[in-house]
Amino acid sequence: MTYQIMKHIINSYKYTILVTLISSVLVGCNSDGPQIEQPEKIYYDQAQRRMTAKNFYGAIESLEAIETRYPFGKYAEQAQVELIYAHFMNSETEAAHTAAEKFIRLHPRHPNIDYAYFMKGLSSYTRDREFLTRVSDTDLSNRDISGAKESFAELTEFLTRFPDSQYVPYAKQRNIYLRNMIAKSELAAADYYITIDAYVAAIRRANYVIENIPNSSENYRALKILEFSYEALGYSDLLNDVRVVININYPDEESRQPSRQRAWSWNFLNSSKPSETN
Repeated sequence: MTYQIMKHIINSYKYTILVTLISSVLVGCNSDGPQIEQPEKIYYDQAQRRMTAKNFYGAIESLEAIETRYPFGKYAEQAQVELIYAHFMNSETEAAHTAAEKFIRLHPRHPNIDYAYFMKGLSSYTRDREFLTRVSDTDLSNRDISGAKESFAELTEFLTRFPDSQYVPYAKQRNIYLRNMIAKSELAAADYYITIDAYVAAIRRANYVIENIPNSSENYRALKILEFSYEALGYSDLLNDVRVVININYPDEESRQPSRQRAWSWNFLNSSKPSETN
């Protein structure tokens, strides 16, 4: 009987020590006190100051804090749309595209929904935004343009949905640039096929440009590729037809010097941040 009593006392003593230790650890972990949560407005004003200072990384941090801590607050929707801009200006184009898609999904009737569609299209292809490309005038038509095609399609969707948007002039200008670049890429492939005497493949590329990108700057070049390929293959009827088309539509083109294409400018983005709606 005495042994059982002593065992009970020892077990109780161990339990008391264990509880004391756990309590001490918990108190130690909270010795610095709870994290002070800033009011929503302070986060939003902080984000605006950081964007003004071109500190887009810091702005993203502040805007994400609003989205996480105040998902139903006064500035929540505005923070989400400005995250698109901040990610884009911080060269995080995939994050900008994802943020735009998320905003479109969550707020299809928001006053700034046109901006989300616009930025979604821009974010799909921004390789020509790189410093070396802009400075050296690197020809992007010989590179992968799958992103350019996606961007062209998304901006075309934007133009269809929001014909009266303030961003329409910029989207149209960007699409002209992308359309010409896509056409150049197709014809760069056609030029390669000609060098290896694959004239049928060259004809397919040239016809694609004429039929699917009819308003590009490369139509004349596409017709000349057809002319060369038809002559090489001995397709006299098709050769005569394409020469008639060239003479009717480009009578003076042979004597003209190739003009230098003006690059699409990104400068408008400095003043295109979505307006506050709250």
